[in-house]
Amino acid sequence: MENTLLPGDFLLALKFTYGLEIPYTGIKFFQFKKPRHREIVIFLYPVTKKQDYVKRCIGLPGDTIQIINKVLYINGVRQEEKYVVHKDPTVIPPLVELTNEILRRDYQRAWESGKFMQEPRVRDNFGPVVVPEGYFFAMGDNRDYSFDSRFFGPVPLKYLKGTPLIIYFSIDLQAPLWKKIRFNRFFKIIPLL
Repeated sequence: MENTLLPGDFLLALKFTYGLEIPYTGIKFFQFKKPRHREIVIFLYPVTKKQDYVKRCIGLPGDTIQIINKVLYINGVRQEEKYVVHKDPTVIPPLVELTNEILRRDYQRAWESGKFMQEPRVRDNFGPVVVPEGYFFAMGDNRDYSFDSRFFGPVPLKYLKGTPLIIYFSIDLQAPLWKKIRFNRFFKIIPLL
């Protein structure tokens, strides 16, 4: 999520945004709202189900997602994303040219089952895929170095945990001792979209 969020940012989050959960069951009730396109969301990492991830909700059920030479298209419409950062000028060619329906169907199945986890060729040229019912497509803002739905597949909507509200503390563990605490990020409000 760099540069929107940085490693070492501590967040206050609204945890009941997407419903209240019965602990350890995954069952939610009182679902107040569903995520919106471009909204920053906190969700359970779908691979290990042991840590929280913060990414942007890019696609919702039924949306067709495609990336062509680092440019995102949702339902065939080019997206203007001012928050996106590209730090690597290299454009990686696509994994495969999806020239017929059989290849598209196989690509969709492979993506849904997380087969692209170790596949760098989906970074800059991806899809098209359709987000399945009950899932969403998550991407980080630092597109060249984000491990997101392009690789691990769609995220179940039931894994949504909340929305970040504010950065209450920030530390840079790589900086010299006198620059470790980033005071300028304290109490920074995180834009919803």
